[in-house]
Amino acid sequence: MLACRVTAFDQLPEIQSIEIPEPKDHQVRLTVKACGLNFADLLMQAGTYQDTPKLPFTLGMEVAGEINAVGKMVRHLSVGDRVAVFGGQGGLAEQANYDAQHVLKIPDTMNFEHAAAFQIAYGTSHVALAHRAKLVAGETLVVLGAAGGVGLTAIEIGKALEATVIAVARGVHKLDVAQSVGADHVIDSDNDNLRDTIRDLGGADVVYDPVGGAGFMSALRACNPEARYLTIGFASGDIPQIPANYLLVKNVTIHGFYWGGYRTFRPDIISNSLTELIHWYGENKLRPHISHRLPLKQAVEGLEILRKRQSTGKIIIIPDG
Repeated sequence: MLACRVTAFDQLPEIQSIEIPEPKDHQVRLTVKACGLNFADLLMQAGTYQDTPKLPFTLGMEVAGEINAVGKMVRHLSVGDRVAVFGGQGGLAEQANYDAQHVLKIPDTMNFEHAAAFQIAYGTSHVALAHRAKLVAGETLVVLGAAGGVGLTAIEIGKALEATVIAVARGVHKLDVAQSVGADHVIDSDNDNLRDTIRDLGGADVVYDPVGGAGFMSALRACNPEARYLTIGFASGDIPQIPANYLLVKNVTIHGFYWGGYRTFRPDIISNSLTELIHWYGENKLRPHISHRLPLKQAVEGLEILRKRQSTGKIIIIPDG
């Protein structure tokens, strides 16, 4: 089978032909139908991600597909089941093995592309906003990097939680996309004074920040008393330093947030969140925004699009595309 493999951290990944893996007793094997790209794939490619596997390995954290083989200890899944999984690696391939405990059945109403775009982006935003920040109706949520894969889901979930959402993104096209999924206000990060504009709109009760960099201080200075600031990631490549005096004066709380960590120490939070999110999907409250669909042979091109922040929403790789 074909797979997108990292063989050295100082080189681009390669599309290689490797043996089809046999599932272990506690695993299932999928025919991969779609794989969503994530910023963490880029960190893993560089060897800087906290959960980077040993070389060589296959990229692709988030997949959807159909089970074609089941380990002898697996009882709750069967060949033919339509499933999605946050597996950490292995998804940029034609087939992949995963621990059965991490595999989630998907409803017939959810196609494979949506399933591959769903878990990490929506799971991140839902657990961050509802569990960590405890966003409530009537509060104001500021979303930085609002046209990205997780940014758009933060807008949708913010609206589902009945917050007022201010979306911050770069350029007219990205702002239009943010507004199309429900943002109440949009701010161009290139052309507006971010701090003053947020303050003019009432200030931030919760900030959702997957970007870091220069926007961090502007958004922090626009926070209302008792605001909660969520550090989701650092897509800008710039990890900001936090001035503790700003937190003290306004009683602001900074929340570090890593969705994947909950799979280890509180898996119930992830499973409960995904159950609610799939219910919302069935009610048409959520619809993944996919800007690029590429075949497996163009997976490296897809990673470069992600690296250059040229996408809106998710990039999906389709092995048989």
